[in-house]
Amino acid sequence: MRSYSATSATRPTATAVPIDVRLMRSGANVLLVLVLLAGLAVLVTRVARSPWFNLREIHVEGEVAHNTAETVRRHVTPLLQGSYLTMNLGQARTAFESVPWVRRAEVRRIWPHDLVVRIEEHRPVAYWAREDTDHLLVNTHGELFEVNLGDVEDDNLPTLAGPTGTSLQVMTMWLALVPVLAPLRQRVDRVVLTDRGSWRVHLDRDTLLELGRGESDQIVARTQRFVQSVGQITARFDHRAIEYADLRHSESYALRLVGMGTTPVAVRAGKGH
Repeated sequence: MRSYSATSATRPTATAVPIDVRLMRSGANVLLVLVLLAGLAVLVTRVARSPWFNLREIHVEGEVAHNTAETVRRHVTPLLQGSYLTMNLGQARTAFESVPWVRRAEVRRIWPHDLVVRIEEHRPVAYWAREDTDHLLVNTHGELFEVNLGDVEDDNLPTLAGPTGTSLQVMTMWLALVPVLAPLRQRVDRVVLTDRGSWRVHLDRDTLLELGRGESDQIVARTQRFVQSVGQITARFDHRAIEYADLRHSESYALRLVGMGTTPVAVRAGKGH
């Protein structure tokens, strides 16, 4: 009985693929992937630009006192670019915040055609005096904004003034001084921070108060001492109106009443002598 054994000569051998062939196949695969990606990009672009995704409605939310939804749409629509899918929401927000009286806008999409914008308007608390413009207002955040002053409904807003970048500081001082000066029964018309850092207050009966320099708590304390003592001084002169007061000294102030010259007044523990 004969037996046979397989030898290496009878086994099939794998033929090595030349490197240039492999490179060609890899290049073809890469090219195919790139073609598919390009086709997909073209398809996505065409879909995104399809009229079906055109913006159809802008919904305006929030407390809007100086604008209407229609005026907001009329102002912003020419500024919006792209369709529902391609619109840049950051640029859209900037467009809405360019509407007069709008302080901040939050924009979001609603599938598949609409935008919703929530608007926060400026709430004015004072005028801001600056040489290059008379159209600035200060809002409740101490920020400056520009509008047509004919749209301001409150005729009794005070005027604030100061160097560039100090609107919040001046507004904060005004808010602190109003209750302190209330016993004088005069409205605060104007609060000024000079370029040299000195505070000045104008009251509604042509009364000028020079408060001087210092931290806000020092200015408030100085003003409180003046208010607590000045009544006793004016009582001696038939309660004449105050024309001018210089509070720039720590323990005294200079006072001028209507029809009278300037009088120095010493202050001790909040009382005039």
